[in-house]
Amino acid sequence: MTTIGIIGSGNIGGTLARLFAAQGHEVVVSNSRGPETLSELVSEIGGSARAATAAEAAEAGDVVVVSVPFLAVDSLPVEPLAGKVVIDTNNYYWERDGHVADIDEGRTTPSEMLQAHLPTSSVVKLFNAIRADHLLTQGTASGTDGRRALPLAGDDPAAKATVAALTDEIGYDVVDAGPLAEGWRFDRDQPAYGPEADAATLADLLARATRASDAA
Repeated sequence: MTTIGIIGSGNIGGTLARLFAAQGHEVVVSNSRGPETLSELVSEIGGSARAATAAEAAEAGDVVVVSVPFLAVDSLPVEPLAGKVVIDTNNYYWERDGHVADIDEGRTTPSEMLQAHLPTSSVVKLFNAIRADHLLTQGTASGTDGRRALPLAGDDPAAKATVAALTDEIGYDVVDAGPLAEGWRFDRDQPAYGPEADAATLADLLARATRASDAA
């Protein structure tokens, strides 16, 4: 059993809490409003779940899911996440987050910025390219024909293997897009963002990604 810390228990974070708990993992959920606001979610999930602060969820988790708005990543606790695998589910939306020139001009990616904030953690980008309702309902058993695949990116092969195994448990294959610097390939408006695709199809969609900064 793995303990999964969840920082940000909204649509994606809350769905992952449900799915991981259903596989027998201990789940520690947190949000920005305090543990007392999570009683309904904890009750729904059942005995393996408990509410905590973000720092406590980070400390407790063997693997920690970060599912907060992009602008909130600088507030994440650094020391409790040291040496841990961190799953980054976030998307950068300039309409919500404001323009970040280094991202807009292709010099970095949101997940690389999170990795810079958490220099002793191993960040893996995953679960940003699927709707929460689909994530909850579209998982299938390993080996199922046409099983849906999700893209991931990360700089640490061992961390990616850990996350891939957890993702398989909750019903999905993964396709490795490469290091965090390649995570833009499944950002919003890219072909690999959101399709209900199997692994072979998703790999092709990742290869078709383009960005304006490369064409400039």
